[in-house]
Amino acid sequence: MKSTNPATGEVVKTYEEMSPEQAAQVIQSVDERQKSWRLTEFSERAQVLNKIADLLEQDKERLAKLAGEEMGKLHREGISEVEKCAWVCRYYADNGADFLADEVVETDMEKSLITYQPIGVVLAVMPWNFPYWQVFRFAAPTLMAGNGAVLKHASNVCGCALAIEEIIERGGAPKNLFRTLLLSSSKMEKVIENPLVRAVTLTGSTKAGKAVAKTAGACLKKTVLELGGSDPYLVLADADISLAAQRCAKGRLINSGQSCIAAKRFIVVEEVYDKFVEAFKEELASKKLGDPDDPDTDIGPQASPDLRDELHQQVKDSVAQGAKCLLGGELPEGPGAYYPATLLTNVTEGMPAYSEELFGPVAVVIMATDEKDAVRIANDSCFGLGGGVFTKDIERGLKLARTEIDSGAVTVNGPTASDPRMPFGGVKESGYGRELSRFGIREFVNIKAVGVASTL
Repeated sequence: MKSTNPATGEVVKTYEEMSPEQAAQVIQSVDERQKSWRLTEFSERAQVLNKIADLLEQDKERLAKLAGEEMGKLHREGISEVEKCAWVCRYYADNGADFLADEVVETDMEKSLITYQPIGVVLAVMPWNFPYWQVFRFAAPTLMAGNGAVLKHASNVCGCALAIEEIIERGGAPKNLFRTLLLSSSKMEKVIENPLVRAVTLTGSTKAGKAVAKTAGACLKKTVLELGGSDPYLVLADADISLAAQRCAKGRLINSGQSCIAAKRFIVVEEVYDKFVEAFKEELASKKLGDPDDPDTDIGPQASPDLRDELHQQVKDSVAQGAKCLLGGELPEGPGAYYPATLLTNVTEGMPAYSEELFGPVAVVIMATDEKDAVRIANDSCFGLGGGVFTKDIERGLKLARTEIDSGAVTVNGPTASDPRMPFGGVKESGYGRELSRFGIREFVNIKAVGVASTL
């Protein structure tokens, strides 16, 4: 297993893969440690999470640099990501006890209550694109709930995975409560089947989600899946076009376009289509492609050459079927897995740009005849993770967001992003279950009914 710098093509570090026996031993050690951790008070768990948050903030420069080396993240975005991890740790330290407090219920019994108890070892299969945030948004509620955790991170970010394990232990978590498995994806079936693993959470592709769900389902283990997305952003006739173009560009280019919840399909009503395309093209053209350590860079490299080439093929196939490339769409010369901001218009049904997830800095603009048609196109997707609506009529935008767009999150007049205080997840082939907020911490607990029968 190796980490390769996508900006240079140089190998950062190599790692020895664990054997199946070593992985099983790690899981057993986590299970043994969790048996005592589950008996700790919420206050003790909160103290650990707060210390972890402190360490994340202290180490953010080092961690951001490591993410840049392993998967090409812009340095400033790496700093922000680590700070967000500290936030989610503090959020659950402050609120976890209340989210999992016993609830008294009036029944025919003398006393009835609902209690939320830890279930054991939770396995997380995580992707490379947000190597810290994806992990901590699962780890913080999991540890606060009294569970143990095993992480199988993407193979290209082994250094980030081991850094997370080290920080969690330095933060005061008992040794072996949170462990990393250095394993390839092909070895995960046996890990999921391990009887000590009680549940699985995965963030990744729809294909990976289906494979994990199939294996876990055969073992009757609960899963939470946050999968791909092709988020629609509707630009209505009364939208502020300048604002929409600016924020749509920001939403498309976050993490160099490599985000499940990035804005991807821009569905614009015919009345303002030309005006939006002109403004959007100008915004995208102003973004600088370059060194992720350069503070002026807006778009860094893609995580690997093969992913960059796959994206380019989707663009070429769409153009061959009639899409127009108004910007970008060409492979840059020189080293590194770079791809420029690209704008495709005249996109219609049947093209890869219409129906597939384009995981990179490629914006797809689709014309709609009116608002009703825009909603139809937005929902004409196998995905349903996020979305957006741009309109000056806030109540109208809220109505569309609440009742018309079929996805897990919709934002009016801005890009959608995850927030510890709000539930996060999708519908359709974007997965099921929820992370974050009170819903996230209750996914992997035993919601137990407890009662005292009357003696009369």
